[in-house]
Amino acid sequence: MTTLVLELRPGDLLIVNGAPIRFRNRARVELTNRARFLFGKQVLSPDTATTEARRIYLALQTAYIGQDEERAGGLDEARQRVAAFMESGAPEAWRLMLRRALEQAEAGDHYQAMKLARRVIRQEEDEEAVAAP
Repeated sequence: MTTLVLELRPGDLLIVNGAPIRFRNRARVELTNRARFLFGKQVLSPDTATTEARRIYLALQTAYIGQDEERAGGLDEARQRVAAFMESGAPEAWRLMLRRALEQAEAGDHYQAMKLARRVIRQEEDEEAVAAP
């Protein structure tokens, strides 16, 4: 089995199997076993879920790294939010990516699902930057 080494800075957040860990000092962490984890900028806080794509990401995040009792609810919320997004006037490419993200999450590949959702978030941000005066 291979290990994963993460370099974390002071203030970084690492969530492993639903447990949040905030680092006070620079640290090098070695994960030697399979675990559900996110760290740094991958972690979206509820107060920053200000767009529908971000709320979908947050639901996918909960389905991936939430406490055991939260994970099924996170996936259900992602299903509902993606269904609503499909009815929106969002670009077709975004809708396709989020539909694929949901399929990945339902297949158990939550990390890939969140990666697709992050692409939509970046595209939303790019669009907002162009529209800003």
